[in-house]
Formats: sequence, C-alpha cells, structure tokens
Amino acid sequence: MQYEQRLKVLILAAEIVPFVKVGGLADVVGALPKALQALGHDVRLVMPRYRQVDPERFHLSTVAEAVPVAMGNFRVPVNVRLGEIGDQIPVYMIDAPRYFERENIYGYTDDGERFILFCRAALEAMRTLNWAPDIVHCNDWHTGIVPNWLHTVYRDDPLFAQAATVYTIHNLAYQGIFGYRILEVAGVAANGFLYPQIAELANVVDIMGRGILFSDAITTVSERYAQEILTPTFGEKLDHLLRSRRDRLFGILNGIDYQEINPSTDRYIHACYDASSLDKRAENKAVLQEQAHLPVRADVPLLAMISRLADQKGFDLLSQIIQPLLSQGVQFVVLGIGDQHYHELFQNLAARYPEQVAIFLTFNAELAQRIYAGSDMFLMPSRFEPCGLSQLIAMRYGSVPIVRHVGGLADTVQEYDPLTGEGNGFVFNNYDPWELFAAIIRALEVYRFKESWRTLQLHGMAADHSWHASALRYVDVYRNALEFHHSGK
Repeated sequence: MQYEQRLKVLILAAEIVPFVKVGGLADVVGALPKALQALGHDVRLVMPRYRQVDPERFHLSTVAEAVPVAMGNFRVPVNVRLGEIGDQIPVYMIDAPRYFERENIYGYTDDGERFILFCRAALEAMRTLNWAPDIVHCNDWHTGIVPNWLHTVYRDDPLFAQAATVYTIHNLAYQGIFGYRILEVAGVAANGFLYPQIAELANVVDIMGRGILFSDAITTVSERYAQEILTPTFGEKLDHLLRSRRDRLFGILNGIDYQEINPSTDRYIHACYDASSLDKRAENKAVLQEQAHLPVRADVPLLAMISRLADQKGFDLLSQIIQPLLSQGVQFVVLGIGDQHYHELFQNLAARYPEQVAIFLTFNAELAQRIYAGSDMFLMPSRFEPCGLSQLIAMRYGSVPIVRHVGGLADTVQEYDPLTGEGNGFVFNNYDPWELFAAIIRALEVYRFKESWRTLQLHGMAADHSWHASALRYVDVYRNALEFHHSGK
C-alpha cells in the first residue's frame, strides 16, 4: 500500500522544551518536530498548559473554549491555547486550571486523572479543530491510554479511523501504575486488568503497559535499549509483554538540536569555539573554575557530572571511589538535585576538599552549558540509560565522556584505543565501582598526552548526532505503523 509522502503527525507529550522541562523527554519532543517539518511533514503538538507556561511570555492565543471532555460519567470543559516552536509548528495547550495550575509538573495523587484528562482533551481538541492526523505519536506513560482508546472508545470515530499510533518509551522505569478506578475515569473499564499472568501487575492498571499493548508501533530511544528491555534485567516487569510485541519494537537514537547546542554560537559560554579553534576552549575551563571557586589551573583534569542525583545514575558507585579519585589530584564539579544523602555527601566533600570539589544543588541550563564547555571529562556511570543526551552534548563541546557500556551510552561512546587512535571516550562494562575507577584512570593517563587528548576531543566533536538521521528513522516507523494499522494485524 502506498501512502502520500506528506504525513500529518500529532505528537502528545507531558513536557516540551522551551515551555517546560523535567527531563530528557522535553528535549526530544522539542527537537524532533523541527526535523520532521524539515522533511516536509505537517507536525502538531499537544501538551498541558501548566502554571509555569506564562501565556504572555509565550504569546499564547486561545483557539477553542469550553471543549467538553468526558471523564467517567461527567464532562470537564477545557480551553485550548496555541503556542509554537521552530518555524510555526503549532503547540496546542490544554488549559484546565483545576488539573494543571499547580506548583509542580508531576508528583500528585491524582496524576492518573490529570493525564487522562489531558489525553482525552488532546483528541477532542483535534475534533474541534477538525484536523485528522495520520499518526498519533504518544510519549511515556502520561499518554499511554491513547492507543488503548483508538482501539476502543474512538475505534469508529471517522476523525481517527485512519490514524496509526506510535508509542515511544523514554524511560521504562516510570509506568503510571494506578488502581482499577482509573479505567472507569478513562471509560475503558470493560477490558479490565491486562496481565493476570504477571503477579505484580495482576491487580493494577499499568498505563505504559497499555500503550505498549495497543500501539501499532513502539519505539525506544536507542537501539541497544530496545534490546535490553526484552530481558528481565532491564524490562521492569514488562519484558514478557515487550517480547510478545518485538516485531513492532524499534530503537531510534535520540538526536540533539544542533542549532541550539553549538559551542561556536552558544551565548551562555564565555568563549565560543569549534573544532578548528579548540585552543579557545581553555578560557571556558578557567571561567568554570572561577565560578566553582576552584583554583584556576589549566593542568589539573576537571571532571564533571550533570545529572539527577540518584542511584540509577551511578552515584552509588561514585561514592565508593570518591576518596581514591580525589587523591589523584583532580577537580570535580557536580550539577543537579536528587536524593538527600547525595546532597549531603557532596556538600561534605566540598567542605573538606574546597580546592577540588564543587557542588551546585540546582538545575541551571546556563551553568550546564558552561560545564560542558569547560570540563575535560564527563562522567555517566549509569545503571541503565535509555539513550542519554548529556554524553552527546559533552562530545559536541569537546568534553570526553567516561560511561558504562549500557543503553544509548553503549551506542554512542567507544573506548579509545591509544594504538590506533580510534574511539571517542572511556567505557566500563560491569556495574562495579572499581571498573569505573579504572576507566577514569585510563582517561587521566591519556590526558597527560595533549595530542592524543585533542584527537579524542575532535572525534567526539565530529560525530553527527543531529536530529536529521533520527527523524528519517521515525518517518520509516510511522509508515510501518500505517502498514500495521491498515492490515488490521
């Protein structure tokens, strides 16, 4: 079956850069549509209008008022606002103050209801606007109910009858698990619990599981993670379900927005540079050392992490080797927030080693750019990592990654071989503190040889992790999903 070249793609997500960001999901959904549009497709996005999204700052207009949205036995009227990203790509925002006018984005006891309302309103908004998508592209648990609906509640709806669903898993660890009542709110109580064979899921509603089960195609954010989640180790109790749908599962590595993330034009860094003017990068290291209240020394290796401070990110490994690491004479800068015991660990280290350790317990985008541009090495010793964007940004900025061979890190970072000069970073395999330590020591050894180090930096800076290649893969998956959908499989 042949489809016309231009696809109408509706992307639903709980967070989108530049409006609101909690994690990497927002970066992906803020960048992919621009690359799809550049390929000639008609892309539109929908997200909630949170308190943090100021209508004046983002020049939002109102395109629909009091759209009725079914929630169980009653209807909630919502307004639809319109913003845009890139070159006039529409971003529709569901304005329902009772659900989204709050201090935080997530973390409420009624998160299930909040995102059911968002999803239902997103579909109803398209009906009000009379825009029929070819593809409904859903992201993470917040939108997992939509593929379920297109097989049930909306199955005979002419607006959505031809639409295929694609479901992207950004992080399988967050599944949206709720009690049975959520199915009544969603209007799909008739098909009840889905996993009687899985003890932990037999009596709960797993919204991500429903997205996986009902979608025409499923993607995840690196090729290796797509393989890993088929195993009990990484499958988060959904590996059985994922294996049953493996013919529909595709791994597509995230890109980064090369217009935004570019050391030659970055307005947040002290000195702009590129591969041909790498000597200028030293100025950024000096400025970072000053801002971190560390001695300004070009010869001392500066290691950095920008991360949620959590076990998943490898901080439990790091805490076991931090003393021998500091005895190597390195400087270490950490930016992020997370578990309280890691806050305390780094605050104590910074107090004891003020000339070596700096901790910024915040998330600050400008400071993050300065760290990418000023650090020598970038640590990502993750337990699991669906894709990882930080290592891609670090390489683009000439900071050499030290990573665990897992998920998207394994797909993008290869061990440097001093004999052949190949590779772009340092890699360890087992989730073990001394393997991490050994990888850092290998990096520190190579750092002493300035020519070799520059070769490593240039390898990272030369890699193409732009969204163009990834967008082409998504279009292939969209066409696959349409084939699946229209074949009725």
